[in-house]
Amino acid sequence: MKSSTCRIVLAALAASLAWTAPALAEPGTPVKNAGFAQTERNSVGLKQGMSAEEVQKLLGKPRRTTLKSGGFAPDGVSQGTLQWTYAGADSSQGNLHVDFAAKAPAEWHVTGWDWATY
Repeated sequence: MKSSTCRIVLAALAASLAWTAPALAEPGTPVKNAGFAQTERNSVGLKQGMSAEEVQKLLGKPRRTTLKSGGFAPDGVSQGTLQWTYAGADSSQGNLHVDFAAKAPAEWHVTGWDWATY
C-alpha cells in the first residue's frame, strides 16, 4: 500500500514539474525600451528596394503607419507612399521613418528612411 501511495505522489510531482518547466524557461521581463534599441541596431540592415515583409522581419512591427495617396498611374500602380514609424518610448530617442512606394498593387518596397526627433 505504501508503495502505490508513493507512486501516486511521484506521478503528481512529475506532472506538476512538467507544467512548471516551460514557465521557468521563459525569458525575464525585458529591459525598458529594449525593443527600440534592437530596432536601432537592426536598422543598419535596411536596403533600398526591400519589401515590406523583409523590413518587418528585420525591424518588427512599426508603431505607426501613414499612407499618402498620390493617385494611380495609367497601369494601375499607386503613386502614393507608405511610411512606417518606429518610435522610442520618449522623444529623446527619436523616430525611424521608413518610406515605401508600390511597384505593383500591394507590393511595397523601401525607397528611403531617416531618423527624426520631435
